[in-house]
Amino acid sequence: TTMDVDSGLERRLPQWVDESQQQDDDQQIKERNVFVVLVNRNNDLLVEGEYADIENLRERAKEFMANPYDDESLPEKEPMQVPYFGEVMVTKGVISLRNDLDTKYGTYIAVQNELVGAINELREELSQQQLGKSYNDLDKDQQDAVRDIFPSRISEAEPKKVGGN
Repeated sequence: TTMDVDSGLERRLPQWVDESQQQDDDQQIKERNVFVVLVNRNNDLLVEGEYADIENLRERAKEFMANPYDDESLPEKEPMQVPYFGEVMVTKGVISLRNDLDTKYGTYIAVQNELVGAINELREELSQQQLGKSYNDLDKDQQDAVRDIFPSRISEAEPKKVGGN
């Protein structure tokens, strides 16, 4: 696949994991902990198996990652000691993104922006509510603590044919 652009996304990629080092079944990510986003060849968005509008993607991703009411259909949480916050319930949620080989680059970028924006908004809201400052005004240790609570777990699968006419 080639992309005729001079710019891209600035993101830290997850560490490469060799398939031979896969975790045991009991450590595999549970289905409820995965927010599945697919973009087909017609640039249609399927979120959790249903057609969706990109305009709603950010809010849906935020609700998934925050799971504010401990909804059993949303990700599990686990207690974690976080500097500046004490013991906090932290999501096990992962956003899984897969696009079709024929997805337009502009659509791919728009979807990425919404998903990354969801995480950034959750971090900003937490920073304002708990620390009284914008996330960008926090020192490095405070930002690290906020990132521990809302990590950027966006998994991108290899593009493939995901449907559409």
